[in-house]
Amino acid sequence: MTGQESSRGRFDADAFFAALDSQRQARSQTWKEVASEAGVSASTLSRMAQGKRPDVDSLAALTAWAGLSVNDFVRGDGASSPAEPLAMISTYIRQDRHLSREAATALEEVVRTTYRRLRKEGPRV
Repeated sequence: MTGQESSRGRFDADAFFAALDSQRQARSQTWKEVASEAGVSASTLSRMAQGKRPDVDSLAALTAWAGLSVNDFVRGDGASSPAEPLAMISTYIRQDRHLSREAATALEEVVRTTYRRLRKEGPRV
């Protein structure tokens, strides 16, 4: 692994699968029941049992099903930096159920453009 690779986060698929398995056992469910409830294919869970990573939609569905946080399974070198403000704002805008996808995209564009302009030039006092 190069120094550049070590500074990036990586998803710990084994730990995530172990957490899912603990949740499954606590609920006394089969993997087939988990797949059905979470809305993922049984083959996704089989691949995960073999150490493969889930696709992003399956990850989201399984995280929601289990009540887990994806952040708990991201590993790095410990020198993580806080998220950029625009990334956080974008996340909040897209979570708003009152906005259509198009409206969220438009609002995000306005915020991004305004933020970059003000950040670059600074506020005028």
